[in-house]
Amino acid sequence: MKVQSFRELEVYQLAFELQQEIFHLSKRFPKEESYALTDQIRRSSRSVGSNLAEAWRKRRYPAHFASKLTDSDGENSETQHWLLTAEACEYLDSSVVDDLMARSLEVGAKLGRMIANPEKWQPK
Repeated sequence: MKVQSFRELEVYQLAFELQQEIFHLSKRFPKEESYALTDQIRRSSRSVGSNLAEAWRKRRYPAHFASKLTDSDGENSETQHWLLTAEACEYLDSSVVDDLMARSLEVGAKLGRMIANPEKWQPK
């Protein structure tokens, strides 16, 4: 089946699910973290999917496509940092962070495969 939209990409769906779970979990962070950790982890997790959506529109140009995917991967790595920070601050249990990190690593691996083969995604 040919993918017609970024919304059909498994990597986008996984990233979106992850951002939503992070949003709900971050509601429990202390109020003093509102403009620091809470804002940062929400922003970076949301940027994974938004950069992927932007990349999809640039897939006609493999270098631009790969560049936007790299931005998405960078935001994914930033999200991992904030997850580890939330764990270190004892806002999230280790088991929750382990699950979120595993899912984030899966997103990263899928993005990595797309970055390595941008021509595969060019519109016909």
